[in-house]
Amino acid sequence: MPIYTRTGDDGHTGLFGNRRVPKDHERIEAYGTVDEMNSVLGMLRAELSDGLSPSDEQIQAVQDTLFEIGADLATEGGEASVPRVEKETLQLEKWIDASEGQLPPLTNFVLPGGCKVAALLHLARTVSRRAERCYWTLQRVVEDTYPVPTPVGVYLNRLSDLFFSWARLANQQAGVADIPWKRGD
Repeated sequence: MPIYTRTGDDGHTGLFGNRRVPKDHERIEAYGTVDEMNSVLGMLRAELSDGLSPSDEQIQAVQDTLFEIGADLATEGGEASVPRVEKETLQLEKWIDASEGQLPPLTNFVLPGGCKVAALLHLARTVSRRAERCYWTLQRVVEDTYPVPTPVGVYLNRLSDLFFSWARLANQQAGVADIPWKRGD
């Protein structure tokens, strides 16, 4: 059986529940961006070293949660991920607090980069921010028909904060300084 179906050749795709929507629909953009973030995390996992933050287990936990979020966003009225998302948001906050506890206070803006793991975490942060923007757009557009659960937006917001903190920690653990932003003359 081939992987291609030809059902999307007209610019439409199916949601869970079989409704067809344009491929640039806000719902498709939202879960597609969550899927993209999950792919970035897959690249990140390929670069992780044992004993350093973040751990492979932490990143997989995030990936598993993102997969559930994507399924809910692909389902009109989907909210099966909410119990997990609410629990995992608290876990993200614990990881942020633990990471920040190992870092010096931030005294300037930091540019993306440093070691490879930090650079990938900054990429994950920016994709997470885009996923969050797509989520809030979707929530605004569909609020009266098939609302999307608010805890998902909170999770995506917290996730980008975690990636920023982990990027700084990865640089510290690699002995690489964060790259400070320098104001132009």
